[in-house]
Amino acid sequence: MLHEVDPAYSGISPDEGRISDIFAWRKAERQRLIGERKALPLAKREDYTGVITAHLDQIVTDIDGRHISLFWPFSGEPDLRGWMAALTKRGANCLLPVVVAKARPLIFRSWKTGERLERGVWNIPVPAEGKEAAPDIVIAPLVGFDSACYRLGYGGGFFDRTLAALERKPLVIGVGFEAQRIDTIHPLAHDIPMDVIITQAGLRYR
Repeated sequence: MLHEVDPAYSGISPDEGRISDIFAWRKAERQRLIGERKALPLAKREDYTGVITAHLDQIVTDIDGRHISLFWPFSGEPDLRGWMAALTKRGANCLLPVVVAKARPLIFRSWKTGERLERGVWNIPVPAEGKEAAPDIVIAPLVGFDSACYRLGYGGGFFDRTLAALERKPLVIGVGFEAQRIDTIHPLAHDIPMDVIITQAGLRYR
């Protein structure tokens, strides 16, 4: 499972003391937050996701021809596939992230409903034949988040590494449920905050 990935897998070598304590705390916090998210009744997750997509429509507006990276729902995450299909009909080029290797940035491949998928890392579906492109907007799933718009992810460091490597900075939106809010993720030097975080409760701008 993604939340069981050891920090060493991310390519980050934490120092002894405080940093290693933070990694240990994050691992436990991921397990707690993912467990709570999966425990949400499906109907409630679907209701929350409907509200989230309405909030997304407020800020993802000028989309014709733009490249928008989303995510395949995993382990109780909001399911944005219906909204992704609507974006495609409105002229957007939707992308899905693909893990190339550990400690490497993600790549993004185009995908729309009906195109072939294959199993990627952790059996998450990824485009089999999509065209690689750089995103104008990145919508990233949240395991947790704090008031400073820092994102607690799955522990691989893939999104932070990817955002740091992109030549042109995209608009970065974190998406999750309000129950995933925590006081702080205890951000470290490699952590990159989201520009906006969206839950069923509304929008938070950095």
